[in-house]
Amino acid sequence: MNTSGSEIKIFSGNAHKELAQDIAKELGVPIGSAEVGRFSDGEISVNISETVRGVDAFIIQPTSSPVNGNIMELLIMIDAFKRASAGRITAVIPYYGYARQDRKAKARDPITAKLVANLITAAGADRVLTMDLHAAQIQGYFDIPLDHLLGVPILAQYFKKKNIEDLVVVSPDLGSVTRARSFAEILNAPLAIIDKRRPKANVSEVMNIIGDIEGKNVIIIDDMIDTAGTLTNGAEALMKFGAKEVYACCTHPVLSGPAIDRLEKSCIKEVVVLDTIPLDESKKIDKIKVESVAPIFASAIRKIFDNESVSKLFADPKK
Repeated sequence: MNTSGSEIKIFSGNAHKELAQDIAKELGVPIGSAEVGRFSDGEISVNISETVRGVDAFIIQPTSSPVNGNIMELLIMIDAFKRASAGRITAVIPYYGYARQDRKAKARDPITAKLVANLITAAGADRVLTMDLHAAQIQGYFDIPLDHLLGVPILAQYFKKKNIEDLVVVSPDLGSVTRARSFAEILNAPLAIIDKRRPKANVSEVMNIIGDIEGKNVIIIDDMIDTAGTLTNGAEALMKFGAKEVYACCTHPVLSGPAIDRLEKSCIKEVVVLDTIPLDESKKIDKIKVESVAPIFASAIRKIFDNESVSKLFADPKK
């Protein structure tokens, strides 16, 4: 239990106010009074209208598109709270932008995921709460505590309720096998893998399916859907190899460029996503179903505030 006498306060940047409201509602606390705006020259202004001295401040801000603006809002908010003597500042980043730039893939590449971690730490955050980092090793890029929530149990719970027969879980590539295996275990379903090569960025070519999917209903699971090229190509290949119906799910619906058009025209029956990133009206198509991460983030925030273990939440989002 928290014995410091401090209180919990939830604040939000402009990235995803709806999620911040949902988390605050789950916790039974109001959203803190802070305004994040722009000066006429485009610089970000932060105005905190209530005292935060000694409080446990949680700033909810996914660093999704517009990525750079949302990161700067987060950094400036952290700095403002630090200078206002907040007791502890937790950056709640449901979607961590730049996570795909996590290593040097070729000579002279930046490692931007590490740079962003340095910026968040330098701004004055005491800890970070995030979900499904693209690469698990990003947790080690931070010199402050990081709690890493998992989206798989929430997605698995959704499909459990659907009671789909003859189910096979499919990993879209070799790198996503661990996530797909966890998902398959919860659903008590076998695993198949799409073996593909990628000739250039955002272009993928499917080569083979490892596993038996003929006459089966399949669910492709990934951490994010960006342009949806990999996903829709994979779904087509699965149908060619004899799959009955194809479902897809992911934690982060980035859905950039031609993604919505591709999903609309694809053979995928349903795409289940989490609300770590806000969906524009133009992206709210019938095929896309959104499940909320507010309950698990609220539970994690409560546990952080009470100085309890967050890892207990990993196995079951209902706890």
